[in-house]
Amino acid sequence: QNYNHACIAVWGLSNEITAASVVNEELLENHRELNDLCHRMDATRMTTMAHAFMLEIESPILEIPDVNSYNLYFGWYLGELEQNDEFFDEYHEKYPDRVIGFSEYGADANPQYQSAHPERSDYTESYQAVYHEHMLKLIADRPYLWATHVWNMFDFGADARAEGGENGQNHKGLMTFDRSYKKDAFYAYKAWLSDDPFVHLCGKRYVDRVEDVTKVTVYSNLPAVELFANGVSLGVKEAPDHFFYFDVPNVGETTLVAKAGELTDESFIRKVDTFNEAYRLVEKNAILNWFDITEPEGYLSLNSKFSDIMATVGGKIWAVRLMLMLKKKMDANKTGEDKGEKMNFNFSPKALKGMMAMLGGFTVLRMTGMIGMVGVSFTKEDLLALNAQLNKIKAPKK
Repeated sequence: QNYNHACIAVWGLSNEITAASVVNEELLENHRELNDLCHRMDATRMTTMAHAFMLEIESPILEIPDVNSYNLYFGWYLGELEQNDEFFDEYHEKYPDRVIGFSEYGADANPQYQSAHPERSDYTESYQAVYHEHMLKLIADRPYLWATHVWNMFDFGADARAEGGENGQNHKGLMTFDRSYKKDAFYAYKAWLSDDPFVHLCGKRYVDRVEDVTKVTVYSNLPAVELFANGVSLGVKEAPDHFFYFDVPNVGETTLVAKAGELTDESFIRKVDTFNEAYRLVEKNAILNWFDITEPEGYLSLNSKFSDIMATVGGKIWAVRLMLMLKKKMDANKTGEDKGEKMNFNFSPKALKGMMAMLGGFTVLRMTGMIGMVGVSFTKEDLLALNAQLNKIKAPKK
């Protein structure tokens, strides 16, 4: 029915299918049949697949569609931003004649949260801006990418999520759920993609600042930007990548004005002695209150990251028990025709390593808040029991 739809460029066979299934002959044959069917029904368009990051680039499933794309979240769920560059460079060097794209990438941001030193998975608007600055330059430097898809334009409903300070939402949008606020990262894309002249001062929601000199970022598609602090010029910057950085003395109250050509944008910062905790996400599970979680000094807890847990022998044993608990819950939730099919943990060593790397940056509490996406829920008693077990395991020395 969509054969004549002008917006459709390719037909997708599947999305992240290997995140939940091992690549076996049955999966390969299903995709061969889908691929052939698409070509019979429409000989004018190509086929594609979107793959999860842990799928090996040597996998035979990549040989089935006409073109491929990967969903990568290095720099958000796991790893460092530069690993996105390394992944595509390695792929293109090994398979220069294959067509590869970037089908999904993004970082969650709740504009309430801000930081002068943004870090991966902190949910700050500040980190999301840094993340997308990197991605825009990555894409521009790799013209062989056949298509790129930022995830996502808008925050959207995701019932199983309990993260980012607002349950039931995925916060990877460049705009908020109600479309009322464009996050700073939105203007990074505008600087690269729009011909309509503009200038945007980042961090307007980040008023209270503790540092003596604060870094201020300006986005513009004009060649030069001048920044004024209380009417005093801090100089003119030029930036071919459209991202302009200024060091601003942070004393008392300061009105900032960015000027590009005849255009201006304004913001305000204030020097404070103590960090405003309203800018920092304190993760709370939908079931537990923060005061329910005991954290003996020197021991693990639900607020510990998986990377710290896996750095200890006791933590590794605990993680195996957790996986068995998850498997039991998932198998118990199967109904009808699925009842006899048990959860398949038969992933390749590389896939398992990738999954554990992704979990490394998560706290246990965050993971249990997200696990509802695969049909598993934890009771308060479950969580308290898991926390009690962790409280007996010594944390690794830093």
